[in-house]
Amino acid sequence: MALVKRFPTEPRFDFAGKRRLTLPFSGALMALSLIAILVMGLNFGVDFRGGILLEVRTKAETADISGIRDEMNALNLGDVTIQRFGEPDTVLMNVQEQEGGAEAQQAAIEQIRSELDARVADWRRVEFVGPKVGEELKQAGILATVLALGAMALYIWFRFEWQFAAAGLAALVHDVVAVLGFFAVTQLEFNLGTVAAVLTIAGYSINDTVVIFDRVREILRKYKRKPMPELLNIALNSTLSRTLLTSGTTLVALIALAIFGGAVIRSFTWGLIFGVVIGTYSSVGFAVPLLTLFGVKPSTVAVTQETDKETAARVSGQGGS
Repeated sequence: MALVKRFPTEPRFDFAGKRRLTLPFSGALMALSLIAILVMGLNFGVDFRGGILLEVRTKAETADISGIRDEMNALNLGDVTIQRFGEPDTVLMNVQEQEGGAEAQQAAIEQIRSELDARVADWRRVEFVGPKVGEELKQAGILATVLALGAMALYIWFRFEWQFAAAGLAALVHDVVAVLGFFAVTQLEFNLGTVAAVLTIAGYSINDTVVIFDRVREILRKYKRKPMPELLNIALNSTLSRTLLTSGTTLVALIALAIFGGAVIRSFTWGLIFGVVIGTYSSVGFAVPLLTLFGVKPSTVAVTQETDKETAARVSGQGGS
């Protein structure tokens, strides 16, 4: 309560004045993210790259990861990743696809079962995803992301003037690229759940941006003689408490999930946490400052305002006749 009381009820931060810092920062963030994606690549899960996925519960109360790794390496099955999965006695193993088609995958699974049978109490999951299925899922994920971004940009274009749509779309691309860069740097597994996280972040970010754009347009219609930086600061400061409270409460829930949710949703939750932070920043520090670059000014929305008045007058006139 004390912190809330100390927060200024009418903040007057100079956000627009910091655009000479935030815009280059966003440009550098996107460039570094793209470099990370190209150089380091994404750590695709079995969903996308194909291979064998095994989830087992060991007989020991705490799984001997080192011993399991030694036994798996002795099988010479290529790239194998082993990690604890939620409970101390549960292990998740990813094995690269074996050459020789379905028969080779089945033979590898039998080898693994035979080698680890003395350690395993329960084979909870044994799955094989072929490279064709993985490639189709990858293409479907890219298509879903592109269509979602396009639909959101179209919505903003219908709702606002084209300058707002361009700034909103740029902010969406900024957020998606930054999140992909985050996954490239951290090498967290990128799977179907992560694609859902990216789309969720896009939706969250655009919702925040639309609320701020609404206030910007309202301020532009109200004050026509003030300079643009001052108008943008009024709009941003008037929505700041809403923005911070929404992001803060969302982060609290996500951090709880990251701590207690276990390994199953680790990539999903950490991707969302980073996305909420970067999405909140981009709404304030990237999308709104872009409006000044795109030439938005009070006269940009004045035409719409006059049209509304004309429409109201016309409707009123019809009612009177």
